[in-house]
Amino acid sequence: MGKTFAEKALARAAGISEVSAGQVIDARPDVVLSHDNSAAIIQMFYELGVKRVEYPERLAIILDHAVPAPTTRHAQNHAEIRQFVAEQGITHFFDVGRGICHQVLSEEALILPGQLVLGADSHTTHSGWMGAFGAGVGRSEVAALWATGELWLRVPESMRVILDGELPRGVTAKDFALRVIGDLGADGGIYMSVEFSGSGIAAMSVASRMVLPNMMAEMGVKNAYVTPDDRVFDWLAPRLARRTGRPVEECRAEIEAGALYPDPDARYAAEYHYDAAGLEPYIACPHTVDNVVPLSEVAGTRVQQAFLGTCTNGRLEDIAAAAEVVKGRRVARGTRFLVIPASSQVLQAALERGYIQTLAEAGAMIGVPGCGPCMGNHMGIPAPGEVTISTANRNFRGRMGTREAEIYLANPAVVAASAIKGAITDPREL
Repeated sequence: MGKTFAEKALARAAGISEVSAGQVIDARPDVVLSHDNSAAIIQMFYELGVKRVEYPERLAIILDHAVPAPTTRHAQNHAEIRQFVAEQGITHFFDVGRGICHQVLSEEALILPGQLVLGADSHTTHSGWMGAFGAGVGRSEVAALWATGELWLRVPESMRVILDGELPRGVTAKDFALRVIGDLGADGGIYMSVEFSGSGIAAMSVASRMVLPNMMAEMGVKNAYVTPDDRVFDWLAPRLARRTGRPVEECRAEIEAGALYPDPDARYAAEYHYDAAGLEPYIACPHTVDNVVPLSEVAGTRVQQAFLGTCTNGRLEDIAAAAEVVKGRRVARGTRFLVIPASSQVLQAALERGYIQTLAEAGAMIGVPGCGPCMGNHMGIPAPGEVTISTANRNFRGRMGTREAEIYLANPAVVAASAIKGAITDPREL
C-alpha cells in the first residue's frame, strides 16, 4: 500500500523507514516556531529545570502578534524574549515590524518542502503551501521541544481535496477555502492531513496557495499539503541562496530533492472533488467560520470597518487587488479601511508599485506589518454593535476584542469594495 504525504513526512522526521496512520512516533522538527507567546514559553522552559535550549539553530522566534507593543505588559514580554534570544544564541529572531511569523518563515526560506515545522500557533499549517508538514502545538509542547528537540506525534489519517478547472473572474483561493470549510464544517478535518491537488491548485500563484493550508486550521486539521512544483522551487531558491550565501542553482536542487509526494495508491479516509467553474465569492458570516454563504445573500450588509491583512491574505497580490478596486474612489463615510501588510518585504514591494499610495489616497489606513487587530490586541478593535469585514481566518465572537461586534470573512477585493460602498459589495459590480 502506498503512503500519503503525512506518512512520508513523519517517517522522515522520526528517522525511520515508514509509518502508518494512527502510529505514534517521536518526531524531530526542522524548525520550532513561536512568537510573542515565547515569553510564557520561557517561563515553562525554566520550570522544566533546563537552562539551555538543545538546538538553538532550529528555533525561529518572530514578534508579530502585538507590534508595536500596545501595553506595558506586551513591551515587557518583548524585552524578556529579546534577552532570552541573546542568552541562548538564537539566530533566527525577527523583531517587531518584520512581519507575521508564517509569512516571514516562508520569505526567509527557514522551512523547506518535505520538512517538519511545529509551532506555538494554530496556523503553523500555513507551511503546507510549499509541501512542508506544519502543525500547531501547545506552549508546553514547545517548551519541551526547546529542551529536547523531540515531541511525540500521532500520524494523522489523510483526506484529498481536488480542484479542477479555472477559477472564474473575482473568485480566489480564499473563496475556495471558505467553500470547503462551509461544506465540511469547522470540525470536518479534526486531526487529519488534507492534501490539495488538481489543475485548479496548480494554476494558483504561490501567494494564493498559502491561503489554503492556512485556512484549513479552521477545520481542525493537523496539517495541510499543497503539491510542490516549479513555482514553489523558483520562489524559494533565491531566498535560500540569499540567507545562506550559496548559488541559487545549488539551493534549488536541494529544495527540489527534499520535496515529498504521496504515492498514487495511497489510502485516504475521504476524497472531495470541486469544479472551479462552479465556485463564486463566498462570505463566512458571524459567528462561525463554517457559516458560509454566497456573497449575494449578504450583499448590502452595513459595515463600519474593513480589514485587509493577516497571515491569510496580507500578501502583495492581495494588496494589489484592493488597490485596483479602490483606485479613483474614496472609502465610504462612516467606514474605516485598515490595510496591514503581512511583512516588511510585502510593504516595500507595495510601496515600490504604488499600491500603498493608491490605498492611502482612497482613505485607507496603513498599519505596521504584523497581525494587527486579528486577535483583538490593538490597531482596529471594533466598538460594540459594529460590523467588520475582514480577510482574516477567524470570526468567532470576541475574536477581534469585542464580543458584541460581528465579523464577516471575505476575499481581499470584496473587503476593498465593501470599504468603498460602506456595505458588503461584490467588486465585480463596481
